[in-house]
Amino acid sequence: MYNSIFAGFVAAVFINLLLSILFSVFTVKLKINQIVTGVGFNLLIAGLAKFLLILIFHSSSNTPRFENFPSFPLFKNIPGVGELLSDYIILFSFALVFLSQYVLFRTTFGLRLRSAGENPEAAESLGVKVRNYKFYGVLISGFLTSLAGIWLASNQNGFSDGMVAGRGYIALAAMIIGKWKPYNIFFACLMFAFFEAFEITIQISGFGIPSQLIQMLPYLITILVLVGFIGKTKPPASDGIPY
Repeated sequence: MYNSIFAGFVAAVFINLLLSILFSVFTVKLKINQIVTGVGFNLLIAGLAKFLLILIFHSSSNTPRFENFPSFPLFKNIPGVGELLSDYIILFSFALVFLSQYVLFRTTFGLRLRSAGENPEAAESLGVKVRNYKFYGVLISGFLTSLAGIWLASNQNGFSDGMVAGRGYIALAAMIIGKWKPYNIFFACLMFAFFEAFEITIQISGFGIPSQLIQMLPYLITILVLVGFIGKTKPPASDGIPY
């Protein structure tokens, strides 16, 4: 409508924040089960995306192609990694690893946020407004997931139905494997990214392996890693429990 990548960026962040507020109303205020609410939101948004594709672009599968996000010129000419480091969102995601580690484990806000998920009763007794911090956590998550969607659409120069392809569930698996710690989660994400890139390389190389088996690879690795690590990780004590 506006034919502007920046307008799309603002709209994507704004809509995701609105959905995050709605999600927090269900899970924090109304205390509805987070998994049930999450499944409902997934189904709602998947259907809504297809509806809007048909309504606005008269297509049930994809939008017209658009320009990707402008690149960051400073690192663009570095051999090997220039293309990677010229992406603003990727640069921010690298910085976010250190920023989130610092905020969570070195600030009052981070301590209170972790206490809201670890022991909300004790936090409340010390004057922490647990529901507010749960709301903040959902809002921050909504903002970050909007950046992930923006990057994916920008990288593909368009939006197509089903393009996320379960990556959100892989992100959850990375969080579990990373034991809810930013540095560990970063390396878990790198592992999954490696196997997804490996899957694409095998497809291009044409080894004669059925494409369905190759496309299963990242998800198969997710299952195998979870089977090996799920018993060794300890989530926050009140994770997923309404308060």
